[in-house]
Amino acid sequence: MNYRHRFHAGNFADVLKHAVVLGVLDALKLKPAPCAYLDTHAGSGVYALDSEAARKTGEFRGGIARVLDADDLPPLLRRYVEAVRACDAGTPLTRYPGSPWLAQYALRTQDRAMLCELLPEEAATLRSQFAGDARMHVHQRDGYEALAALLPPPEKRGLVLIDPPYEAQEDEFRSIRRGLEQALTRWPQATCAVWYPIKLARTREPFLRWLRTCAAQQVLVAELAVRAENSPLRMNGCGVALLNPPWKLDQALSAALPVLARLLGEDGQGDSRLQWLKRE
Repeated sequence: MNYRHRFHAGNFADVLKHAVVLGVLDALKLKPAPCAYLDTHAGSGVYALDSEAARKTGEFRGGIARVLDADDLPPLLRRYVEAVRACDAGTPLTRYPGSPWLAQYALRTQDRAMLCELLPEEAATLRSQFAGDARMHVHQRDGYEALAALLPPPEKRGLVLIDPPYEAQEDEFRSIRRGLEQALTRWPQATCAVWYPIKLARTREPFLRWLRTCAAQQVLVAELAVRAENSPLRMNGCGVALLNPPWKLDQALSAALPVLARLLGEDGQGDSRLQWLKRE
């Protein structure tokens, strides 16, 4: 696998994805019973924005840097900024939290996280970072296989995050569909969040059609575009598909998405979409 997230940490896609993850976890915590979190492609947990890799692309400047000091943010984005600042309160920001760090930050003592990472060096980094925290369980294994092996957990409620590198986009969508079928069969009451890139509209349409017929009772899609969908060579936007989303998350996203489109869009081309694909 050639993809390394350290080049892209804190970009506009991370802003959307991580705001959604925090929104789901916070909603799950409204009930006292424990919940579980499974991350299929966990990465290394925290990323250095002052590293050569991050400075080379500078993608965080068009993402988290535009949100940190923005005024009048809606609650979901304020919560996201609060979490980022808990990871690094400095100016300028030099550390950006990945989804495993955000899970550790958001989960309660009775909750549990299962972090799957195939790359040995990144799995080792996760183990070192979360050593001593009994809630955080690191598995060096293929995340799609883990959906069959680790589900269902003892906890009745929880979140499955599927956030792969999409090195082979059509093959990745096929793997996601198989993984979701496993997750929905083994843990039907879980919320599943699938992040996906947007280059051209036609590349994601088959996946969205499948979501309309999948086993989830409800499917909500949140999409953010920072430029027009006119290039297959770069990411023009991204989306998060939410299967069985928690109650009122659509309201939180409805307030947050237009703000992100305004803050993160390039040359006034920012746009957003929130759509129920399935609602029973």
